[in-house]
Amino acid sequence: MAGENWVFWLNMTNLALGIVTLLALLVVGGAVGWELLARAARKTRETNNLDAEMWAMLHTESHTLSVPGLGLTMADGGEVIESSKTDSSDERPVRK
Repeated sequence: MAGENWVFWLNMTNLALGIVTLLALLVVGGAVGWELLARAARKTRETNNLDAEMWAMLHTESHTLSVPGLGLTMADGGEVIESSKTDSSDERPVRK
């Protein structure tokens, strides 16, 4: 071959491919690290919400349960509270 010029270009090609490979590894590693960090943050947020819900449940009035359609219900029957609506008298009193 005419001179050693092909060795230089072979080395430059290998260097360029090595740099591209390192950049690709950095991008993939960064994406995996970001996803793991996001999952850890999400899990921490869910755990904190669960702790707050458990604390609220344990420190509220005993034997109460909030049911969306029924309002506040009690396991032992509770006390009868008259409805705030005075126009319909055929409704049953709400137990609280």
